[in-house]
Amino acid sequence: MFAVVRTGGKQYRVAAGDKIAVEKLSGEAGDTITLGDVLLAGDGGEIKDVAGVLVSAEIIAQAKSEKVIVFKKRRRHNYRRRNGHRQQMTLLRILAVGAEDKKAAKKDAAPKAEKVEAAAAEAPAKKAPAKKAAADTAE
Repeated sequence: MFAVVRTGGKQYRVAAGDKIAVEKLSGEAGDTITLGDVLLAGDGGEIKDVAGVLVSAEIIAQAKSEKVIVFKKRRRHNYRRRNGHRQQMTLLRILAVGAEDKKAAKKDAAPKAEKVEAAAAEAPAKKAPAKKAAADTAE
């Protein structure tokens, strides 16, 4: 299965096992991230629905790309400036392309609801403060 994802203002066609270099993303080497902005997904020659499709990737390294030379010149004014720039980038290994696990999310949500109900049953009910009579406030 493959997907087209957007990150850093660029689009990448990825599949499980691919290695790509993208604009800098936060995280350390070894961290797992999720690329949620999936534009297209497919399997072989057919295109699938992108709703719920997530791409999980592992950060291999944080690095710098190749040096880009910035050269400025104004003719006949003895003006020449040479600067270099290296853009920060992140190397990613695509782990999986596919749908998110809805079953796991439901299992996680159920115990939380039970904990809230149990906590409400154990805690004593608080009484509301007494309201002042309307006659007292009119004076």
